[in-house]
Amino acid sequence: MGNWVVNHGLSALILVVWMGINIFIFVYFYLFYDLGPQFFYTRHLLGPALAWARAPAAVLNFNCLLILLPVCRNLLSFIRGSCACFRRSMRKQLDKNLSFHKLVAYMIGLMTAVHTIAHLLNLEWLNNSRQGDYDTLSTELSEIGDHSNETFLNPIRSPSTTPSYVAFTTIAGITGVIITLSLILIITSSMEVIRRSYYEVFWYTHHLFIIFFAGLVFHGAGRIVRSQTKDSMYEHNVTYCKDRPLDWGKIPECPMPQFAGGAPGTWMWVLGPMVLYVFERILRLYRSLQKVILRKTVIHPSNVLELQMQKKNFSMEVGQYVFLNCPSISQLEWHPFTMTSAPEEDFFSVHIRSMGDWTRDLISKVNEAEKGGFLPRIAVDGPFGTASEDVFDYEVSMLVGCGIGVTPFASILKSIWYKFKESNQKLRTKKIYFYWLCRETHAFEWFADLLHSLEGEMEERGMLNFLSYKLFLTGWDHSHAAHVMVHFDKDTDVVTGLKQKTHYGRPNWEKEFEDIRNAHPMSTVGVFLCGPQALGKTLESCCARYSDVDPRKARFYFNKENF
Repeated sequence: MGNWVVNHGLSALILVVWMGINIFIFVYFYLFYDLGPQFFYTRHLLGPALAWARAPAAVLNFNCLLILLPVCRNLLSFIRGSCACFRRSMRKQLDKNLSFHKLVAYMIGLMTAVHTIAHLLNLEWLNNSRQGDYDTLSTELSEIGDHSNETFLNPIRSPSTTPSYVAFTTIAGITGVIITLSLILIITSSMEVIRRSYYEVFWYTHHLFIIFFAGLVFHGAGRIVRSQTKDSMYEHNVTYCKDRPLDWGKIPECPMPQFAGGAPGTWMWVLGPMVLYVFERILRLYRSLQKVILRKTVIHPSNVLELQMQKKNFSMEVGQYVFLNCPSISQLEWHPFTMTSAPEEDFFSVHIRSMGDWTRDLISKVNEAEKGGFLPRIAVDGPFGTASEDVFDYEVSMLVGCGIGVTPFASILKSIWYKFKESNQKLRTKKIYFYWLCRETHAFEWFADLLHSLEGEMEERGMLNFLSYKLFLTGWDHSHAAHVMVHFDKDTDVVTGLKQKTHYGRPNWEKEFEDIRNAHPMSTVGVFLCGPQALGKTLESCCARYSDVDPRKARFYFNKENF
């Protein structure tokens, strides 16, 4: 339990607070509409569905306030940079922005479903009351407003009107349908299987959030949920008059009750985040229009494209990422890529693997340019902060990359190399363990030169123990195995040419964590992953298992790249 608190305590506290606020808002507004005297006659027409419709609406307002904030990348980067003095556990919460964004979206989906079902029942009951299918009081309440100097309670104003007509002709009905359809498309297209295989579908449908928020702001303008006015409650005693509906307006004790719709309030919840997001998009647009110079393009093995770029006033930190756009492929699509260059270099670079329509088209255009054409124009937005920025805040760091997921760690390793060349005395890190898992041998060629340079630099300075790297080949055939056996006695590895031999299969993470804990019994170890979710769960579990509750002993902190 102590290890769990070390790694997840603050995240759990934030979730408890968020859920607590949601529960409080739901219960408060449920009781407000279920017990409020001004809603007595409204409850008579609608029953408990009134409270079940309005309480989820209040929760929706709160979560729609939150949903945009986790995707304001510039805001998060600013917070990360300005709270460097905070504990790393505080900064780690910023790396879970997309997880929180999804959690808030699930709550919005759930509350929308409850709100919609309750209002569909409300329309049916309002229609039945207008038809005179219920008691005398329901009929009289539905007919109020048919004469002058009367304000209506039942929005269905004619016995011939159907619930469907109200749903598709009123402001609340039309915007409700638009909001619900937009939300369904946004949520379904965000499923991982769609995101992985049809990213364009996810990208375009996700921008329906503009229509969603526009509908949300106008949804309450129709004031379809009505209650008795304060003046009417003073003159019209509900306790006395509710049993005498036929005498309303005929006796002085029971004047005709007056009703009014509640003022729309959703805009007050979402206006602030919407303004922040608009400024976010304006800043992104401004940066995307800045000129980007393609300094060099390289096609690596396994169809991996390296772009080296320069941009005026561009400043980065290790492990950060940028969004790239190629207007000749798509004006609207932006894709995130971790930078592989170091802050000390006079350019910034990314490595792009062919794994979708957009990346294939980009690599194809670069190939055509190398045959005599023109390089495509690239727009860049960023850089944005990630968990890897904190790598030098730990005494010991474990870097785990899978395939192209090595990119943030290439930036880190390059930066280390420059720091050693410049004899940087501020480097706090004493030891780095680097793990790279690849399915094919060609992938190791992406950064083989970098590893060779690091190996030589460490050897010259007598610091070979500073960097310990293990490369794991997870896929091979019989011919490769035979080749390895023939050259087994060589001083260098047959795959990479490095002095450390390539390992075959997957790492035994239990043993790796045990060895690191024994080697650094009193250190704080940062574990950084850029790879699949399944491996993340394994490493996160090991961090909890091998951390000691005693702060003076070894503790492991898990960090994962999220885009």
